[in-house]
Amino acid sequence: MKRREFLTLASSSLAAWPGALLGQQTNKVRHVGVLMQGFGTEPDYQSFLAAFVQGLRQFGWVEGQNLRIDVRWTASNTDLARTYAAELTGLKPDVVLAATTLNLTMIRQATSTVPVVFVAVADPVKQGFVESARQPGGNLTGFSLFEFSLGGKWIDLLKDVMPGLERVYVMFNPETSPQTKFFMSAIEAEAPSLGVQVIPLPVKSFAEIEPALANLSAQSNIGLIPLPDIFLDMNAPQIAELVSRYRVPTIGNIARGWKNDVLMIYGNDVKLIDQFRQSASYIDRILKGAKPSDLPIQGADNYVLIVNRKAAKMLGLTVPERLLGTADEVIE
Repeated sequence: MKRREFLTLASSSLAAWPGALLGQQTNKVRHVGVLMQGFGTEPDYQSFLAAFVQGLRQFGWVEGQNLRIDVRWTASNTDLARTYAAELTGLKPDVVLAATTLNLTMIRQATSTVPVVFVAVADPVKQGFVESARQPGGNLTGFSLFEFSLGGKWIDLLKDVMPGLERVYVMFNPETSPQTKFFMSAIEAEAPSLGVQVIPLPVKSFAEIEPALANLSAQSNIGLIPLPDIFLDMNAPQIAELVSRYRVPTIGNIARGWKNDVLMIYGNDVKLIDQFRQSASYIDRILKGAKPSDLPIQGADNYVLIVNRKAAKMLGLTVPERLLGTADEVIE
């Protein structure tokens, strides 16, 4: 081969090689693990997953083409969450999506290297998942749902409607709610100034809830705060119906199923389905080379108050006009 021909061929090969390599990288099938809350048969949770997958499609990631997605459903069960977290990280995914504090806790125990994007997690800085909202550090980033200071607001609102309030029971599942201690701290910090005693009300199964509420119904000057907890959220419609039946003054958070039966709701107005959809943008950036430590935590800043006057009348309570005036929604 003549020298000129060799140089021409070599130049052509060098010019083509980066493009060919880029093409190989682009066509590589990437792997995403998803640790979901709830049951895979539950329509709401299926819609969350569908929103996430749809969001990925908008960034060009299509399952079966350039993307593999492995999903595990933990059904608010601590043992399942631990098992599936280890199983997913053992599959060596490029990134994991973890929904709820329980699932994130188990994922963090399983890996400190696999990039993780989380959703529906209360105050990840306070819980020690990340160093700061602006610069998370480590392998975790995502979308927060609640601030623990809400606890103080919940008890304050109950006292506004019930001036004679003496005791507030705080319901949670100790096995599925790692964040309970932070909410309890906020509630207990506010209680003394209101002259209210705070009493923990742990429940580990749905069968324990009705007897607990029946016991509360026999007491006077009491209120109930069910904490944000995947177990309680999954059973919210049934718990709300029991709360109404046993006439227990209750303030809930923004979660499905509370609205029509409890006395009040206070929390941020972010729709969880939107967080799943938005999380696809972070997954996309990580798949394209971004580091979780460089992606700031996205928070939920808008809060709403819903007052149920129908429930108040049933409980024999009168909601102050000033509180009605500040409510974002009043159910008559």
